[in-house]
Amino acid sequence: MLLKKIKVMDMRNLTLKSALILASLLLNGFLSNAQKKINFDEGWKFHFGHAANPDKDFNYSTATIFSKSGAAAKTAIDPKFADSTWTSVNVPHDWAVELPFENSPNFDVESHGYKPVGGFYPETSIGWYRKHFSVNKKDANDRFQIQFDGIYRNASIWLNGFYVGTNMSGYVGMAYDVTDYINFDKENVLVVRVDATQYEGWFYEGAGIYRHVWLNQYNNLHIPEGGLYVVPEIKGKEAIVAIETSVENKNLKTSQCTVYSYITDRNGKVLAKTNEQKLSLAVNAQSTVKQKLTINNARLWSLEDPYLYKAFSVVKQDGQIVYQTKTRFGVRNVRFDAKDGFFLNGKHLKIQGTNNHQDHAGIGSAMPDYMR
Repeated sequence: MLLKKIKVMDMRNLTLKSALILASLLLNGFLSNAQKKINFDEGWKFHFGHAANPDKDFNYSTATIFSKSGAAAKTAIDPKFADSTWTSVNVPHDWAVELPFENSPNFDVESHGYKPVGGFYPETSIGWYRKHFSVNKKDANDRFQIQFDGIYRNASIWLNGFYVGTNMSGYVGMAYDVTDYINFDKENVLVVRVDATQYEGWFYEGAGIYRHVWLNQYNNLHIPEGGLYVVPEIKGKEAIVAIETSVENKNLKTSQCTVYSYITDRNGKVLAKTNEQKLSLAVNAQSTVKQKLTINNARLWSLEDPYLYKAFSVVKQDGQIVYQTKTRFGVRNVRFDAKDGFFLNGKHLKIQGTNNHQDHAGIGSAMPDYMR
């Protein structure tokens, strides 16, 4: 529909602004079915489990979750489990901040802001989350990834009863390819069990899914997570920017594509662009394309002027963009000297900082974006 509308436009009368808008529409139109980031913050169900009693933890134990006889069906992992009586919540969510204060001398309570979370409080240290969602059948040829920006802590994840993975750290996000577990003809159920009985710091750490959750949808031919690597090097007034782009093929056959990169200033003006480099990838293969671009009269990043450029990497197949990603980067020169200290762009600086924690009074670790 978009292309039909474009054909009837008089291209000769386009102003520069209109041309930029048109280019943006074209790009977004080509990408709309290939790369989506769907917010999964709303519509969760929550219930406390129990760290010391499987009967109060929805029968969660080694006897059930590792059984080959289907005993896991008796737990909250089972997609058919009835959670209608559970508490409805949206994430980010911190269950610890909602608990009453506890006057106790043990370190568990001190490190959780005197909230009853930790080994001494098994009844309020395990949290279960469940989310029901649907995926359109027309997207069955795409790949899907569940991304958690932060869960405190020791979180195990299941989708439709299939174990997806466990992340022990409360401060490292995680992402899992769940393409093989997605249902396209019926409802999906995502389950997360969070164990906050242990701690990682001596400060208030909260408990639960305290950051955003996303369902990422993308092409089988794509740039994997962490697949864009950018390193600038100063050469006089120029910056030579080395860009490495990794491409992965999850199609069921060998795939041909081209890869190119470009750099813009902070306002989106294109400063440099590479040629399209051809790439052939076997099934499940991954390859890295190395390219270099030059920024003339590079504006250096400094404390007084923290200027950032943008680097884009684009994958095309059959003449259409199937995936793209971007990152921001600064051009600067850093040097550490054992005797004289730290230098930024040739200027001596003392490294200073503050001891900032990630919680806020009244809302705990579930910080909304506008509070950060």
